[in-house]
Amino acid sequence: MEIDHLEQVLEIERLSFPIPWSRQAFEFELTRNDFAFYLVLMDADRVVGYAGMWVVIDEGHITNVAVHPDWRGRGLGRRLLQELIRQAKQKGVLRMTLEVRQSNQVARRLYSTLGFVEGGRRRKYYSDNNEDAIIMWLEL
Repeated sequence: MEIDHLEQVLEIERLSFPIPWSRQAFEFELTRNDFAFYLVLMDADRVVGYAGMWVVIDEGHITNVAVHPDWRGRGLGRRLLQELIRQAKQKGVLRMTLEVRQSNQVARRLYSTLGFVEGGRRRKYYSDNNEDAIIMWLEL
């Protein structure tokens, strides 16, 4: 992901999440966070999905995964996650983690098919509705 992608990334972010990240948050991740790794999935010159993670020592924390609504249901979220996992292995990551809304059954199933297992819960994690987050882990 590059700064030039941000307008399209922000559109997908707004369409995908009740509390979208700001432009400033993404700019910080891309320009000042040495732990951050972000990628985009392109169709010609259009961003159709993106994903990111922080790599801290031997652990990868997935921060975002989103696919434009017009492109969902085509396995693109899986491709983004598979690439994050591949990159994590190259960077020496031994395990990966993420948080997902308890109600997001589609995402939870996807993560499970990639080997993530539920390992905990963050109560009232999401401030828009106080929904719990399920913590999932993948051992590499």
